[in-house]
Formats: sequence, C-alpha cells, structure tokens
Amino acid sequence: MKTFSLVSLALLLAFGGSARAAEPERPNILWLVSEDNDAFLGCYGDPLAHTPTIDRLAHEGVLYERCFAWPVCAPSRFALISGMYAASCGPAEHMRARGKIPSWLKGFPALLRDAGYFTSNNSKTDYNSPISIPQAWNQCGKNAHWHNCPPGQPFFSVFNHEVTHESCLFPEKELPLNFPSMDPARVRIPPYQPDTPEMRADWVRYYNHMTLMDTQLAVKLKNLADAGLAENTIVFYYSDNGGVLPRSKRFLEESGTHVPLIIYFPPKWRHLAPAAPGSRIKDVVSFVDFAPTVLSLAGVKIPDYMQGRAFVGPARGAPHDFVYITRDRMDETYDMMRSVQDTRFIYVRNFRPDLPFVQRNEYQFRARGYQSWARVAAEGKLTPATAQFWGPKPSEELYEMAADPDSVKNLAGDPAHRATLEAMRAALRRHTVEINDNGFIPEGSDLEGYDASRAPGAFPAERVFDLAVLASDRDAANLPKLIAALDDPNEAMRWWAAQGCTMLREKAAPAEAALRKRLDDASGAVQIAAAEALAAVGKTGVALPALERWLEKLDSPFALQAVNIFARLGEAARPSLPALKRALATPAPKEDNAGSGRPYPHRGLRHVVAVLEGTEAALVYPKP
Repeated sequence: MKTFSLVSLALLLAFGGSARAAEPERPNILWLVSEDNDAFLGCYGDPLAHTPTIDRLAHEGVLYERCFAWPVCAPSRFALISGMYAASCGPAEHMRARGKIPSWLKGFPALLRDAGYFTSNNSKTDYNSPISIPQAWNQCGKNAHWHNCPPGQPFFSVFNHEVTHESCLFPEKELPLNFPSMDPARVRIPPYQPDTPEMRADWVRYYNHMTLMDTQLAVKLKNLADAGLAENTIVFYYSDNGGVLPRSKRFLEESGTHVPLIIYFPPKWRHLAPAAPGSRIKDVVSFVDFAPTVLSLAGVKIPDYMQGRAFVGPARGAPHDFVYITRDRMDETYDMMRSVQDTRFIYVRNFRPDLPFVQRNEYQFRARGYQSWARVAAEGKLTPATAQFWGPKPSEELYEMAADPDSVKNLAGDPAHRATLEAMRAALRRHTVEINDNGFIPEGSDLEGYDASRAPGAFPAERVFDLAVLASDRDAANLPKLIAALDDPNEAMRWWAAQGCTMLREKAAPAEAALRKRLDDASGAVQIAAAEALAAVGKTGVALPALERWLEKLDSPFALQAVNIFARLGEAARPSLPALKRALATPAPKEDNAGSGRPYPHRGLRHVVAVLEGTEAALVYPKP
C-alpha cells in the first residue's frame, strides 16, 4: 500500500481546490475506533508493533500518553455517548445492563445534529442504556458513512474496527494474513503471565491483528483525502477499552485501562490543538471527557450535566488531577473494583477482595491464554508473580506506572507512598459521592438509576461508601458495626453489612442470628448476601435453601447473584445439584445488546453443574 502524509495531502488540497464548492465554517470530526487494545503501537514505544498508519498520525498529530477507559466496552460506550459516568445511572456500570437514565439525557451526537452536523455511526451501539439511537444519529449501521453527508454540511462520523476485538484470540477466529506472522520467540511475556506456547500464540495473533487494524485505518484516511476532506477534518484514533490478553480487559491495572489516543488537526484547524504536531500530552483524560471535547471543537455549548471536561478546543478546561474508572459485573460474574489515576500512579480499591481476580467467565475463557494459565495453576506450577493475579486480592493496590508498567509491585503498604495512598483514597471517596456511584447499590434494587438514587434519603452515598470500605478491610474488630448495620433502614447499608460478614468468614460467627433475620429481608439482594455470609460461617444447611428459591425466578436480577454464590461454594453446593439442574433445563432467553443480561444465569449454571458432575474442572487457586 502506498504511503501518504496527511499533512501533505491536506496542504495540497487546501491550495489546489476541494471537492466541495465552499468550505464549512466548522470542522468535520472523525472517530476511528479500534476494539480492545492497549497501546501496542510503535508511537507508544512498542518495538514489536508494525503500525505505520497510526505512527504517522501521531507524528503529524497530538498523542495523549495517559488516556484511560473502562475495562470493558458497554460501560465505556455509556461514558462516550453521554459524557457521564456509567455508575451515575445504575445499572449501566455492569457489563451488559440497561442503565436507568434521566428523561432529559441525550446521546451527545443529538446536540451536534441540533447545531447542524450530520452524524453517522458504523456501527456499534451497546450504550448500556435506552439512549435514543435515531435521535443521536442521522445514520447508524454497517452502511453509515460520512460520504452520505449533504454537501456543505459538517459531519461527525464514527467507525468501529472489530478486527482487534477479544474474539480474535478464539481459536476459530484465525484470519488470513498478507504479511509474515511474527516469530513467537520475539514476544515479551510480562511477569504476571505464565510463559506457555498458548500465551505466546495469543500475543502473536494480537500483534498481527493490530497490523490488520492499522491497514484498515489507512484505507479510511486515504478515502478521506481522496474525497478532498482531509484539510477540514479533525481525526481521533483511540481504542474502546484495554487489551484482551490475560489480565487486561475486565481489570483495572494499566493493562486493562490504558488506551491509545491520538488526535490529528489539519493546518486549517491547528489553532484548536493543545500543542504542536508531534507533541505528547501527559495530562490524564478518560472517556467521560470525549463528549464535551467534541462539543468544544464543534462550537456547541457543553451541557451542565456532563461530568467530564473538554481537553481541547475553545471550551478546554483545566487538566484533571485524577481520573476514575470502575469495574463491576462482567457478563455472568460479579466483582467490584474502583480505581484512581493521575499522571504517575494507579490506585485500585477492591471492594470484594475475598473474590479471586480470576473467576470462571465463559466468554473470557474461550481464549487459549487463559486456558493455559488455568492448566499451569492446576499443575501447581505458578510462580510468585503469576500467582499474584490468580490468587486472592489485596484490599488496596498502588502502582507507579512508569517504574512498574506491568503493575506487579504493589506499593500500598510502602510507608514512602503513604501520602499518595491517602490522597487517592480521599479522591475516590469524593468522587463516589459526587457522581452518586450506583455500583454501591445491589443490581436489581429499586434504588438504582439516576433519578431513583438521587431521591431525598434514598441512597446515603457517604455512609454506604464508608461501610463498604470498612467491610472490605476484613478486620474482625469491625464486626459489631457490621451487625448493627444489618438492621439499618437502608437496603444498601444492609447489603454491605452482609457482604462484610462474608468477607470475615468464620470470624463472623457471632453475626449468625442477625444474618438469619435477613433471610426474610424485603430486598432479594440482601437475602442472597445474608445466605452467602451464613454459608461462610458454616451454615450451608440454612444458606442453600435460601439461595435455591431464586433459581425458580431466573428472570429476576437476583437469580444471577445466587448463581454466583453457588459457583463460589463449589463442593459445598452439591446438595443443591438437583435444583441447579432443574433451573438449567429451563429455556434461556436470547442475549441481546440492550442489556437485560438475562442469559447470564444460564451461563453460570452450566459451569456450576458441570463442575459438580465432574465434566468440567474447577479453577485451582494457590493457597493464601
């Protein structure tokens, strides 16, 4: 493929005439999005990457060194389309769900349309919410394209490139290459992954698909130039979430949240750029900032409700001190983590540290790398570094990104970094309260949603956050506070109190009477959490019947929570095997991107039943 220079083409077209009779007064804006990849690019310093198109774009544009995304696509796209945190409109923070948004919330392209822009999206729309697609986009689908824009009208167009999606690692997804494949021996395996042939094969395929993606971007940019539009189009390139190699997508370390972001400004619009071509910006940004940034470039007023800030254009705001990323339910498996990033550190708070990093997620484990990691664990051959991710979690993690890009040296207990730890702790608490983080509310609760969680007295975010921190500290000295909170009038408080008892395990035995009372709680989530806590203190005979009754209501959002607990109980769940098999025999609804998540209980049930019947091996974890 012939190489080209965006700058050269833009200058030629600017002085030699354009395909359009009159130049628009506002820039076109083009988003070129790749799926599921870290910054494995030459312009980000990766010596193995072959990405000449993106590297050239970085040379002629502006590269952001510290852009962070959610570790999975649907909550990321909620932030992109709305300019708001998914956790402010529960249950949008989960993968996939249907966030309860306020009636006035539009996808930001609708604001561009109101201002005279043509908008097109090709083609993903899993926004984790009922945001109106027809309102946001003039065209949306596989045929949506800026070339359908009426002459003289500015456009905002999005193209998603799926060739790097997680599924590219699945054995059946091999694509033909028109270039030599990389030698597996050249790959650097990070210390947290086992060095297996399967892992190396996944790395090689991933690099190959990054090159394929780069060639697809080259075609898009050439089409733009051939149409005479390069001189009037600001181009964004970014990835929709972190990479898909093991311990990246779904996790909050740098490998799962750091994404590339490059913006090219043609000479005509270079006055809108934050720095000269070829510059590297160290300010931290996240996806919640993208909507206000595009509005800033288009000269459209940024609505007050947007929780991000513009980082380029006339409405550019002051740089963030911190950005915030969340991780909640991933498909059929629950966990809860929160992270804070600045230009130097990543801080992670694990609110269920008793759960292992790796849980059996059906989709995730279709990749050979994860399968090989499970095999190495079962063989008892994990190293201290590879066992870190496979074993139990610390309550807090702190990593210095430049010094430790693999995020393997946890500094949370280092006295030298105490001030940083405390500052990031405090920032997380402020942010949780500021956005009314619905992830601290059980999924399926009537309290979820932008409006419901903000009703007076509905969700005391400060109290709930403080109790969740206390619960996840796993300190038996806090048991009296947890027992008291089991009688709190607020559902979220009772839920966290029960989870705190689970995390204490046998040390929570004095809470048995209080937990038994919660088996008849008005909240299904609290009932289920209390049952898990009772099982943790050895009362499975009481806990299992309480969980089984939710297997008769698989269309309830609480059924999946119960299935997760059966999976955690392992062999202790054997008395419930008949009930589990009956539930699995019921028809599973089709999965859709609208986000009910209703097929997920069946995914979890398949695994639990298979393990108990001996047709599938349970994951083996190192002993603490």
